Amino acid sequence: MGALDYLPSYTYADYKEWEGKWELHAGFPISMSPSPMINHQAIAYAIARELGNSIEDCDRCLVLGEEDWKIDDSTILKPDVVLICNEPNDSYITKAPEIIVEVISKSTAKRDENYKFEIYEKEKVKYYIIVYPDDLKAKIYKLDGKKYDKQGDFSYESYEFEETLCKTNINFANVFKRFRKQS
Repeated sequence: MGALDYLPSYTYADYKEWEGKWELHAGFPISMSPSPMINHQAIAYAIARELGNSIEDCDRCLVLGEEDWKIDDSTILKPDVVLICNEPNDSYITKAPEIIVEVISKSTAKRDENYKFEIYEKEKVKYYIIVYPDDLKAKIYKLDGKKYDKQGDFSYESYEFEETLCKTNINFANVFKRFRKQS
């Protein structure tokens, strides 16, 4: 028996009772506190605004921030920003979002770049965007069959998401504009 076998494993029923912000990774709780830095939240909001504005005429998709995605009973993630379409549940996300955005912080970098990357790829999220606020850069990955294919690094460019139900785009010059002025 390994050392991890002695740790308790939790489920969605347990998760629903917890106070504060948490994720559940294969039955193990991960605290989402303290809250992200102000720039982290502002960049996530700017991306959500860009996505939301571009799907304004689409009534089948929604842009959400920090909403629970219940992958299974022991894995619940809370991405920074998601684009979901035709979601049948109003309590939590049940289907793979079309786009997921994670804004990197020092405490989440490895989890976002490795663990979540693998989960999002396995669950067939069409696009995964990892944002680096200190560098004012976003890396976009597009699912190509079973694996993510890096589309590029974006700082001033726009990207058109052609394979989403509602065609959408993000202009990264708009997303990062306010933060360039602060530098």
